[in-house]
Amino acid sequence: MTENVPSVAVFGTGNWGLTLADVAARSGARVSLYCRREEVYHALLERRQHPEFLPHLVLHRRVVPTMNIAAAAISSSHWIMVVPSQHLRQLARQLRPWVHKDLQVLSAVKGLEISTHLRMSEVLREEWGDDKDRALGVLGGPNLAFDISQGLPAATAVSCTPEVFLEWTERLGRANLRLYHQPDRIGVELGGALKNVLAIAVGIAHQSGLGESAKAALMTRGLHEMGRLAVRLGAQLATLAGLSGLGDMVVTASSSHSRNRWCGEQLGKGLRLDQILNSTQMVVEGVPTAYAAQELGQRLGVPLPITDAVVDIFHGTQVSHAVIKLMTRAFVGESDP
Repeated sequence: MTENVPSVAVFGTGNWGLTLADVAARSGARVSLYCRREEVYHALLERRQHPEFLPHLVLHRRVVPTMNIAAAAISSSHWIMVVPSQHLRQLARQLRPWVHKDLQVLSAVKGLEISTHLRMSEVLREEWGDDKDRALGVLGGPNLAFDISQGLPAATAVSCTPEVFLEWTERLGRANLRLYHQPDRIGVELGGALKNVLAIAVGIAHQSGLGESAKAALMTRGLHEMGRLAVRLGAQLATLAGLSGLGDMVVTASSSHSRNRWCGEQLGKGLRLDQILNSTQMVVEGVPTAYAAQELGQRLGVPLPITDAVVDIFHGTQVSHAVIKLMTRAFVGESDP
C-alpha cells in the first residue's frame, strides 16, 4: 500500500456499517472495520460475510476486519461512526486517546441520546472537546443498506466543511452513491433521527388497516412535526424538505426493509414493545428517539402529537384509542401544530 491511498476506519458492523465499509473500499480506500464480537470478526475475516446481516454482501478485499480498536483508530485518517445511538458515547470514550487535530469523523448514526436528548455530533463534542467540532461531519438521507450494498443507486447528504466534503467524496462517492453537501448539520441529524418515529407510526397504521390516506396524512403531518421541533432546535426548515428529512422519512416509512416500520407493524399486530425488541438483533432507533423527542417537545413547548401517540402505544394504549385522540384534537390551520 502506498501512503497516498485513502484510509478509513468504520466502527460498527450492522447493516449500515458493513455497507459503508464496502462502499469506501470500492471507492479505493483502505478500510479497517472494527468488530466487537469475535464470531463476527472470524466470519468477516474468513468468509467476507456477516453471519447475520446482509447475506448477499461479500466485502471487498480492501476491507480489513479487526478486533483491535487502537489499530483501527491509528491506521486511519478518517473515521465513520455507525453504532447504535445509545452506544456512541461509550465508543467515543474508548476512542478518545487516538483523537488528534487532523482527524476527520463522519457520524452515520441516526438517533438522539435518550438520557441527554443530544444529537450525535453533540455527544462526540462533549467527549472529545469543542476543538474537534469543525472536524465532525454527519451523513443522512434515504439510504437503505439493502439497496446500496447491492449497487443500486442512492443519494445522501453530508454535512461538514466544503473542504472536508471533497475528502468524503473521494472515500464514499461512487457511481451508485451520490453525495450532496449540506451545511445544516442540525437539520441533517434531526431529520435522520425523527423520521424513525414517523416510520413506526406509519407501520402501525399499515398493520392496523387504517388505509393509504391515513398513511399519507401521517407522513405529511409528521414532516411538519419534524420541522417544527428541528427549527426550534436551530435547523433550517428547507433541510427537512431535502434528502435527510423528507427523503429519509419516505423510504423509512414505506420500505419493507425498514426496521422502524417493521416495529410499527408488530405494534399494530398487538405485540408489546418489549416482545418486539427482544425478538430481533436489529436496533430500532425510533424507540429511544421517540422518548427523547417527546421530552424535548415538552421542555421546549413544541407540540408533537404524532410522537405522543407513538409513545402512548409503546405504553400499551390501543391503536384505536390513539387514533381517536389524534383525530379529535382541536381544529387548526394546516401550518399550526
